[in-house]
Amino acid sequence: MFRKTLKGIRVGVLAADGFEQVELTLPMRALRKRGAQVDIISLHKGRIRGMNLMYPGKKVRVDDTVDHVRPKDFDALLIPGGFVNPDALRQNQDALDFVREFNWLGRPIATLCHGPWVLVSAGLVKGRKLAAWPGIKDDIRNAGGQWMDASGVRDELWFTSRGPHDMRHFLKGMVGLFAEKAPRNHLAQKRFRWGRWLFAALLGMVAIRPVRTALAR
Repeated sequence: MFRKTLKGIRVGVLAADGFEQVELTLPMRALRKRGAQVDIISLHKGRIRGMNLMYPGKKVRVDDTVDHVRPKDFDALLIPGGFVNPDALRQNQDALDFVREFNWLGRPIATLCHGPWVLVSAGLVKGRKLAAWPGIKDDIRNAGGQWMDASGVRDELWFTSRGPHDMRHFLKGMVGLFAEKAPRNHLAQKRFRWGRWLFAALLGMVAIRPVRTALAR
């Protein structure tokens, strides 16, 4: 399962300043290695800084902002954790609306550690089973969800884990979920639109040629 290809899948990584470094970089590397297109979506342009627990980490470049993109343009969603990152996301209405619509579209979501905070604030965890950092288990339970003390939990189109120490299980579960459930139609639609434009352009050239010939006479 872990070797399945993700070619043709576009994954959005929803993250803000304060994301846990390894919870973004390692999943992103695994996704790209298997052929997925991965875009980082954030609250502002430029770069966002990661964290290594309580210590500042490296910055990563943002591809687009959450108020500018559309959920339907992505086939799967990754929400990394960290102490600060999900708290910033859950206070941003555009981020919550993005996650709600993404879930409504029936597309897979993978998150770990404090990342499920965003799902809680989006009002999506009621009746769901998910793993997360033990420190937010009360938030999950108060929102009507069932917190699981497990290295990985698959619940319909979600895959969740407790934290970085579950990374091996998280990567395998995330890749398996995305390979199985992501629609893979985004890049195909782009190629179709390009082919349709080229066909129309060729027809236009054919139609113009007799007119040019007549004018030349």
